[in-house]
Formats: sequence, structure tokens, C-alpha cells
Amino acid sequence: MLYTLLITLALVGVCVLLLGVKIFFTKAGKFPHFHVSGNKEMMKRGIDCVESQDRNARKPSRLGVKE
Repeated sequence: MLYTLLITLALVGVCVLLLGVKIFFTKAGKFPHFHVSGNKEMMKRGIDCVESQDRNARKPSRLGVKE
């Protein structure tokens, strides 16, 4: 049981190390930005995140009729 646990922990450690090679071993290494608003391809296509779409939808229109 202990042997299996040690092997599993070693394997997970190696996987984390390999996934983070660029982040851990480069000077300017930082985690990638996965948010929709930071993605250049999404911006080109005009796709916003839900929070931005909701904020824009709640803004009063300057051409709208005031009640």
C-alpha cells in the first residue's frame, strides 16, 4: 500500500513539473491567461465573457426613451 502511494505521488509530482516547465524555469514565466476577455482570437470574433455582456446589456442606452 505504501509503495503504491509513493509511486502515485512521484508520478503526480513529475506531471506537475513537466506541465510547469516554462513557468518554473524561465525568468518571465507566468501562468497563461485563460479568461475570454484576454484571448486575442475571441476579441477578433467579437466574443465577450458573460460578465462583460451582462454589464453592457444593463447600461442605459443613450438613444433609448426615458420613462
